[in-house]
Amino acid sequence: MAKVKITSKSHVKPGKIVGRKECQLVTFDLPYLAFYYNQKLLFYKGGEFEEKVEKLKDGLRVVLEEFYQLGGKLGKDEEGVFRVDYDDDMDGVEVLEAIAEGVSVDELAADEGTSSLKDLIPYNGVLNLEGLHRPLLSVQLTKLKGGLAMGCAFNHSILDGTSTWHFMSSWAQICRGSNSVSVPPFLERTKARNTRVKLDLSLPPNPLASSNGDAKVGPQLREKLFRFSEAAIDKIKSKVNSNPPSDGSKQFSTFQSLAGHIWQHVTQARNLKPEDYSVFTVFADCRKRVDPPMPECYFGNLIQAIFTVTAAGLLLVNPPEFGASMVKKAIEAHNAKAIDERNKEWEAAPKIFQFKDAGVNCLAVGSSPRFKVYDVDFGWGKPEGVRSGSNNRFDGMVYLYQGKSGGRSIDVEITLEAGALEMLEKDKEFLMEV
Repeated sequence: MAKVKITSKSHVKPGKIVGRKECQLVTFDLPYLAFYYNQKLLFYKGGEFEEKVEKLKDGLRVVLEEFYQLGGKLGKDEEGVFRVDYDDDMDGVEVLEAIAEGVSVDELAADEGTSSLKDLIPYNGVLNLEGLHRPLLSVQLTKLKGGLAMGCAFNHSILDGTSTWHFMSSWAQICRGSNSVSVPPFLERTKARNTRVKLDLSLPPNPLASSNGDAKVGPQLREKLFRFSEAAIDKIKSKVNSNPPSDGSKQFSTFQSLAGHIWQHVTQARNLKPEDYSVFTVFADCRKRVDPPMPECYFGNLIQAIFTVTAAGLLLVNPPEFGASMVKKAIEAHNAKAIDERNKEWEAAPKIFQFKDAGVNCLAVGSSPRFKVYDVDFGWGKPEGVRSGSNNRFDGMVYLYQGKSGGRSIDVEITLEAGALEMLEKDKEFLMEV
């Protein structure tokens, strides 16, 4: 990819005085402190780069009046409990401007890997814990040939995917001419959980040595974007639902059907022994599962990892509804009581997630095709593409996005060992080409 050159760096703060604000991080937030910044990339067609940058900054000033936590820093209170601090004298959100004129929007949209996208998104290999002294949101606006790339790095310890896209759509709404955010964020995290958990965490001595960026330890990983059309998704769903559950429970959802499909074919591509275990993990939104339920606009992390496990041989000899039914049961069992028990267990012995904890021969699904990522229109049309950055990827990480073609189409970004990914690329049944 042509060299990306950073041309300027500035900071954007809320357009009005907010004052000093402190908000305790809760049990749903804390495990992500040792994850990396969550990176999203959107690219758009059209000229007038400088004009667009000014419009985006102006909109950002307004949207930060409500979403001011993104302009703050991580802090700790006198007891060592992590929190988000905001004060008017803080720097705010970092905005980088860059140029990569040799790269066109169409090239990016057609690219199915992620390595070429890396230089378009800030904070590669930066841990969320570094939010103690770095901005909690960094945005890189890169001028492309005939368009603009918008790379965002969000500190994952203060927000999940639902909150990320709530912020992005609110920012876009302001840029399209709205005077205020139509759905303000609900900022009272302690309403979801108020246990105070003291953590003694410090940064590794050399962040680069532990980065998931360039230091390649272990097998070579590759990422690829697989696009499933509406017709392919419908076919996967109807195949999984062709033998309805005998217990009379409701049919498999699109997500459960696709999960069964991916799990079975990745297990095959990995060439596992029949007795090898394989773990399937879903980072599920708990806003409506907790008691009392939280509003959709709850700002923070309100997700939990739901795990299910089986032997590779069982996944391969059974039809795809076998894996789908395991995922379905695990999701349905994750009610308010299960969430509360998981939180209590974690609070008694806090464990900071690292990717190696994801589980053996794991597949872990983040993001969701329910997020309306292609509705993020700042006034110059919908994005030509929406992707994840190179942070937070490990063998088996899967990101699901709404497909660009709309309707029920879904984009599936998968990271696997290079050999397994090559097998998957040749698997016509997985690609729905049979």
